[in-house]
Amino acid sequence: MDFPEALRTRRTRMQVSQLELALRAGTTQRHVSFIESGRSVPGRGMVVRLAESLELPLRDRNDLLLAAGFAPAYPESPLNDPGLAPVRAALGHILDGHLPYPAIVVDRHGDLVAANDAFEVLTEGVAAHLLAPPVNVYRVALHPDGMAPRVRNLAQWAYHILDRLERQARRDPGGRLAALHAELAAHAPARDIGTDQLGFAVPLRLRSRCGELRLMTTVTTFATAEDVTLAELKLEAFLPADEPTAAALAARPPDGA
Repeated sequence: MDFPEALRTRRTRMQVSQLELALRAGTTQRHVSFIESGRSVPGRGMVVRLAESLELPLRDRNDLLLAAGFAPAYPESPLNDPGLAPVRAALGHILDGHLPYPAIVVDRHGDLVAANDAFEVLTEGVAAHLLAPPVNVYRVALHPDGMAPRVRNLAQWAYHILDRLERQARRDPGGRLAALHAELAAHAPARDIGTDQLGFAVPLRLRSRCGELRLMTTVTTFATAEDVTLAELKLEAFLPADEPTAAALAARPPDGA
């Protein structure tokens, strides 16, 4: 994809007009139009400004720079890089601090990066082939050999996952997330807009050895990340949605026995 097409595609995807992009980037609509038509070739600084003005993820910003013939601006370090040691330590503290409730860290494809010991609550009875690295948490959640048979409100819960996947897949049409969405959508029951909710969120109702658990989730990202790998990590924490769930998880032996 050449730069004019790459910029136009991302601007359209973000539902930003040429005029709005020009105002954000401190230029004119005419200049943006000329760039998207190939009549004007932007410098590196303008490419960075346009990418920032569109609030693109760091990976997309690098891709725009490459399309324009420039080197990427943001590093992409492996998670085991010594420079990310403080990040790994911080994640470990957060995961351990969330016990006795489950918490996981995933990458941009939903592959498991780290988890605390309570993750076992979610993976009870999940087939071994789904837990062989790399473990994809979306597949674990919705595959018939995964958590799905234990999710009592699967018709609701599945579409929270599928809708999230679909939004992420729009950033990479034809990529791995699009294929994963198609695979998992084939396993999902018909969509059900039910009334089983907390008033502010739909809980995950999960059968377990501790009894039925009602869990809600939060997702945390590194808002000030300047490294592509770090920017794409997501920490998902599961919280009890009622007192019986909190009590059951608090009473659960550490080894899940």
